[in-house]
Amino acid sequence: MVALTVEKLDDVYVRIFGDPSVEQELADFFTYEYPGARFTPQYRARLWDGKVRLYDQVRKTLYIGLINYVEQFCERNDYLLTWKTDFQPNNNITHDIIESYVRDLDLPSKIEIRDYQIDAIQKAINDERTLLLSPTGSGKSFIIYSVMRWHVEQGRKCVLIVPTTSLVEQMYSDFEDYSSANEWSVKGHCQKLYSGFPKEFTKDVLITTWQSIYLQPRAWFKQFQVIFGDEAHQFKAKSLTGVMEKMDTIRYRVGTTGTLDNKKVHRLVLEGIFGPVHKVTTTKTLMDSGRLSNLNIMCIILKYTEEIRKERKNNTYQEEIDWIVGCEKRNKFIRNLAVKSTGNTLVLFQYVEKHGKILYNLIKEKADDSRKIFFVYGGTETSDRESIRHITEGEKDAIIIASFGTFSTGINIPSIQNVIFASPSKSKIRNLQSIGRGLRLKDGKTHCNLFDIADDLHWKSWKNHTLNHAAERYKTYAEEEFKIKMVEVDLC
Repeated sequence: MVALTVEKLDDVYVRIFGDPSVEQELADFFTYEYPGARFTPQYRARLWDGKVRLYDQVRKTLYIGLINYVEQFCERNDYLLTWKTDFQPNNNITHDIIESYVRDLDLPSKIEIRDYQIDAIQKAINDERTLLLSPTGSGKSFIIYSVMRWHVEQGRKCVLIVPTTSLVEQMYSDFEDYSSANEWSVKGHCQKLYSGFPKEFTKDVLITTWQSIYLQPRAWFKQFQVIFGDEAHQFKAKSLTGVMEKMDTIRYRVGTTGTLDNKKVHRLVLEGIFGPVHKVTTTKTLMDSGRLSNLNIMCIILKYTEEIRKERKNNTYQEEIDWIVGCEKRNKFIRNLAVKSTGNTLVLFQYVEKHGKILYNLIKEKADDSRKIFFVYGGTETSDRESIRHITEGEKDAIIIASFGTFSTGINIPSIQNVIFASPSKSKIRNLQSIGRGLRLKDGKTHCNLFDIADDLHWKSWKNHTLNHAAERYKTYAEEEFKIKMVEVDLC
């Protein structure tokens, strides 16, 4: 029988070797076309064929987190898989053990411990490597806190990587909240690292951004035994995977994310780095159980005159976007929608100078003087973002005009009642993460309104780019079992 042999190389890679023809089959099995590759300069210059090869035929290496797929490959082809080294976890930590452990953490009485959280904590500790698919409102930071406390009690040093400095502050604050009823000192055990903080690690847990550590040498990462990657869907850039590959001695890995996109290569890279996906729960389940606000989605399709649509025919994507964000009537429609919405409202945009600032000025001029208006983008200081987040929590009718990059992921503002997508996007991850900003519960809040704005610039059989992107968003809503209402508005 044809056989493949697996041996552990380090805590990033395994080596897989066997008959050359079978290795070629394995390489083909783990080869995928990179999304959008055909539009890159490297592809157009014929310097790259646009494919990602996860199995390296020269080094014979594969991410260790993909070993389950190798087992499927061998089973499907009736190949024998032999293990030169035994590196699979052999823990026996039961649900009851975790339940008792979490109870002993002496959490504040307001913290509701749910069965799916216990299962996720058990999975992360038992399997040692996992990617937790945990949507907004499922208590993801609590799961991280519980697993982190477990490892710290075992004498292991932890690093928690988040995508933004705002999330460093928020995670630290969440840990303080969870520890407020016990004697575990967050200040004594945890330290923050981003611009302005010392880089010397002196405590048990480092909470940082990937930008703050990706240039560190391999030796620097050897001081950690556990890695947490929050909002792990952003761990696909080369600099991010480069950070993870430097951690070749870190055995325990936990990735968390609210959603994964439909690109298989993206999912495989994340699973390779962290481990197999474990679905903690779903947004629909949380809404049905009353743990998240009910979501009302209104898809507003802006209709344009025949003359405008004819002029826009065959525009490139960038030409279309530039025209849309600069359209005065469209921007005034968004302004009116934000100003007329009651409750705290989040307006999300993509381009700062040519869209965000225009919307901010329009809304500020139109809104009542008593209404607080905030503008947040990448250039806003972390401390200012935190202040805005806290101020908004005490408001009932504020408007935040924010870039997708700063407020679409992870930011916790339960009081948000309306979310407006002012810029078109087809990114499944960004859309679902953005929706999550408004789904958290707060006293008196029962629902969240999402206004998804699309632009119908089609001409005869030609459909414009952003209208096609809107169709992708509607497909995502259907997959998530969200209810939507379609409304057409004649704009001009």
